[in-house]
Amino acid sequence: MSEREDQRGMPRALLAVEQDAVLGQLAEGVILADTNGRITYVNEAAARLHGVSRFDVEPDDYTCAYRLLTEDGRPYPPRELPLSRAVLAGETVTDVRWRIRRPDGSEVIAQGSARPIRDADGQSLGAVLTMHDDTERVQTERALRDETQALETLNRVGATVASELELERVVQTVTDAGVALIGASMGAFFYNTTNEAGESMMLYTLSGVDRHVFDRYPMPRASLLFRPTLAGERVVRCDDVLRDPRYGKSPPYHGLPPGHPPVRSYLAVPVVSRSGRVSGGLFFGHPEPGRFSARHERLMAGIAAHAAIAIDNANLYAVAQREIEERRAAEDRLREINETLEQRVEARTRERDRAWKYSRDLQAVVDERGYFLQVSDAWYAVLGWPAAEVIGHRAYEFIHPDDRPVGERPFFSNLARGPAFENRMRHKNGGYRCIAWLVSQDEDTIYASGRDVTEQKEQASALAQAEATLRQSQKMEAVGHLTGGIAHDFNNMLAVVIGSLDLLQHRLPEDAPERRHAGNAMEAANRAATLTQRLLAFARQQPLDPRPVDANVLVEGMSELLRHAIGPDIRLEVLTAHGLWLTLVDANQLENAILNLAVNARDAMPGGGRLTIETANAVLDRRHMAGYPDMEAGDYVSITVSDSGTGMPAEVAARAFDPFFTTKQAGQGTGLGLSQVYGFVKQSGGHVSIYSEPGRGTGVKVYLPRLVGQAHGQEPDRAASALPVGRQELILLVDDEPAVRQVTAEALHELNYRVLQANGADAALSMLAAHADIALLLTDVVMPDVDGRRLAEEARLARPGLKVLFTTGYSAAAAQRHGATDPGAPLLGKPYTLAELGRKLRQVLESA
Repeated sequence: MSEREDQRGMPRALLAVEQDAVLGQLAEGVILADTNGRITYVNEAAARLHGVSRFDVEPDDYTCAYRLLTEDGRPYPPRELPLSRAVLAGETVTDVRWRIRRPDGSEVIAQGSARPIRDADGQSLGAVLTMHDDTERVQTERALRDETQALETLNRVGATVASELELERVVQTVTDAGVALIGASMGAFFYNTTNEAGESMMLYTLSGVDRHVFDRYPMPRASLLFRPTLAGERVVRCDDVLRDPRYGKSPPYHGLPPGHPPVRSYLAVPVVSRSGRVSGGLFFGHPEPGRFSARHERLMAGIAAHAAIAIDNANLYAVAQREIEERRAAEDRLREINETLEQRVEARTRERDRAWKYSRDLQAVVDERGYFLQVSDAWYAVLGWPAAEVIGHRAYEFIHPDDRPVGERPFFSNLARGPAFENRMRHKNGGYRCIAWLVSQDEDTIYASGRDVTEQKEQASALAQAEATLRQSQKMEAVGHLTGGIAHDFNNMLAVVIGSLDLLQHRLPEDAPERRHAGNAMEAANRAATLTQRLLAFARQQPLDPRPVDANVLVEGMSELLRHAIGPDIRLEVLTAHGLWLTLVDANQLENAILNLAVNARDAMPGGGRLTIETANAVLDRRHMAGYPDMEAGDYVSITVSDSGTGMPAEVAARAFDPFFTTKQAGQGTGLGLSQVYGFVKQSGGHVSIYSEPGRGTGVKVYLPRLVGQAHGQEPDRAASALPVGRQELILLVDDEPAVRQVTAEALHELNYRVLQANGADAALSMLAAHADIALLLTDVVMPDVDGRRLAEEARLARPGLKVLFTTGYSAAAAQRHGATDPGAPLLGKPYTLAELGRKLRQVLESA
């Protein structure tokens, strides 16, 4: 027989046409395979069931069977295929069901069987697999099963909560049932409440998640997404909260907070009682998006209805139980009262008499005409008046005139404002005490109880003043930090300018015309450095540091700063006295006081004018001291700051130094400026006075004690000496500012030193390990990551005894005060000249 013919002698091509004519018409899918497991035929129904074209399945392609016949989109293991079992084992496989995942992503549930094909002699020729689409039936059975289970769950929950009166168990049962019913990963019940910030929503129960997971978070808030639910308006279903702009809009989180269980799908159902009150909401979540459907909404609406009825019943039961308990307690109290009434009346009478007699509060009975009928012994203890000197007198006689209400009966008149009021009562010694009264009226008689609150009001006033002072101090400290930081940056810039000019001057010939330009630039840079140092001094807050001061030098040195402070519309005049005595004072604080007075004068001259600062020697005898009892006669240095401004009337000038008194508009002044000047001058042993006339300006005169025992004008010799140079020692230079580092390196070369440069601590420590001949570490104090102090500590661990010189744009005192360097550590302030750098290096290198 030919390979092209079958056992009946029929050509195979003709057989295939005949086979397709029969099997292709069937509604049931048919797949044929030979004895090797290769697919030899697929009819149109089978190809359609798998979502492919029958022409995509190549005959005699063994792998087609495994690519086509899949379970959940995964190929069957070869020997577990129903076809393979029918071909290889010759067995009939019936009632096979599997899920087919089509190429387009859809799924079909197939039902079928596989039977072997044998010839007349019983030899296996292959197998046939028949199948049909069973998806609709399976889904219908599954939906029916889910609905049955849902109904059972709803009935069980309804029966459970109907008989449960414990609120927490009711809510927990409902929450657990909801998680099980819709397949949520977590569920919660939130009830409506409001905290002090006005935020609503409070977690009540949890299901599917450990409650401790939420302990780290504050009270949950109602986001924009869930507000309709908690308002009882509607069900909210969200397929992906991370993509919903209404969720997590408010701080502190956007979306889910850190550590929150993963949730993408949300379903929120309001729980509304029969009276219309919104009890809260049921919330369910799942980590997968699009998890909940309209069917789940309907199921949870039923659950919410059960929950609302159960919550109402539980609340009613709780209210009833509370009323029963209260009624029982009231009955017990009434029975006890009836049994002990007589004894308690006697005891209360004794207690009242004792309270009246020994109370520290003032007790009084006043008749309709305002006369005292009876007072307690506390009137003597608090106000010094025996009862006999009060009874029969009018209350008006003991009340401060400013506190007396209209009419002759003060206690009755005050009742119109309420049962509690305060007034000042006269002490027998002539003073007044503040009394807080609590009064009640019985027909035409007043019963009053008053407590002495004088000390409390004084303490409250002192506390308010202290708080205001603290706020001002904090504000000035913040300004100081800002000013100090800006001055530090200016000093770094000036270090580059002054260093470069100093090198230029040192290298230019004496007769070079450029030296004059370099000198002018150096003078301007030094003036800028002086102004920067004044900014640092202004920013520093420290105890007084009195030293000998020449007021003439100090005032003249402040001229540039004062001109900037008062503006171009005001002309500044500085008049210094010849032969002015020295005074012992904190120079920084004196500068601040003069600057404060100048700024006040500027504010008094909005249209411009003249500001005069004058120094003088003043000899004050006892006649001059008559108006200043706390000031001793003697020699003083006077500094007068006067202006041509608006001036003040005498009554305003008399209060000018009072704390918090200001003539400026609200928000434009603290009223602390002149009081701070006054406090500083008094602390320094001096005095300050003010004179002013409306329209003729104001003058403030500061008297500071003369310093006796030190000659005037003694200044250290600042004459230039020979430039101190090095001996080719190796210096390790560390600074994070490239320009400062470059100029300093050139200056060190000019001073005959060898130099290694590093831009930070890591590079510096590496160079220190590689060069054993480094003689000194020259490092900036303020650097990112590792500062100069820590760098020096780590360097000395590797090289004990290493010499260190610090540089900083802050003042030396500020750097040591804030812990940037140790007290006494060698420190060179920026900007510095070539000579200052050379002297400081020799001083550190030659020290023991």
